[in-house]
Amino acid sequence: MTGPAEEPFIAAVKPLIDAMGGEMLPPDEAGREDVVLSWEGADVVAVRLPQLADSLDHILAAMERRQGRPLADLDRRAKQEVVRALEARGAFAVRHGVETVAGALGVSRFTVYNYLNREKST
Repeated sequence: MTGPAEEPFIAAVKPLIDAMGGEMLPPDEAGREDVVLSWEGADVVAVRLPQLADSLDHILAAMERRQGRPLADLDRRAKQEVVRALEARGAFAVRHGVETVAGALGVSRFTVYNYLNREKST
C-alpha cells in the first residue's frame, strides 16, 4: 500500500483516524464516500469514515477507556460533564443519540435532557 516515503505520513495520521473510528485502506479501493489522502503528490491512503451512529459508539467507548470504568459507574457530576463534551461533539444530532448516551450512562432519556437543559440555562 505504501512505500518508505509515505510511512511517516501514515504514522502521523493513524492516531486521528483511529480516534474517529475510521478505517485505512489502499487508495485504489476507495469508494465514493471515502477520503483519499495524498502525500507529496501521490495518493497514499484512503480513509473510510464511520457512519455517525458508529462514531457515537466509538466516542463513548473512548470516553469509557479514558475514565477507566463504565460511564454508568460515574457520579452525577461526571455524567453531566460527559453530556457536555458529547454535545460539543454533536452527539445529539445523531438519530437516537440521546437514547444511546442515556444507555451508556445508565440514566433515562429524561435525565440526559435535564443535563442538556441545565447547561443551556447556566
